[in-house]
Amino acid sequence: MVETITATYKHDNDDWTITVSGRGKELTGKAPGIIAARDRADQLVEKLAPNERPTVVHLLNGNALEFTSAYMAARLTLPEIEPLEIPPSGGAKAAKDASAEASKAEPPASAAAAAEKDKAAKPALPPSKQLPKEVEDRKPEEPNRPGVTAGASATPPVARA
Repeated sequence: MVETITATYKHDNDDWTITVSGRGKELTGKAPGIIAARDRADQLVEKLAPNERPTVVHLLNGNALEFTSAYMAARLTLPEIEPLEIPPSGGAKAAKDASAEASKAEPPASAAAAAEKDKAAKPALPPSKQLPKEVEDRKPEEPNRPGVTAGASATPPVARA
């Protein structure tokens, strides 16, 4: 007959206390969150039944459904993420202008500090990933020709016989 092992979870302030009992033994552990507590329970079960895969019942407030609900809510909840900073529109030239304005407003203590700040802000790309020249926006005086890709010749190609 298979004996089940019971893992009981109790919330203690910010931590969780786990008590694993079965096979005449009882082990206790602590963890900082319910996900870590579930992992800790697996470790305690391994101590009780090494080299086996016993049936384990996980209980929160004496209820397996309550544990499953709390555990799945923690697993499926996304962590809070800081909002993304959107750069100014207008492409590379506008970003360069905005950077120049920011550097005029706050002069760095030294050139070395400015170089160090630039390195921390953006990692250097390997040469194989760098563009051969800066890509700039199309100038307003250039006409927009539908169906003609950038860099294409304005004259049609010579017909081949």
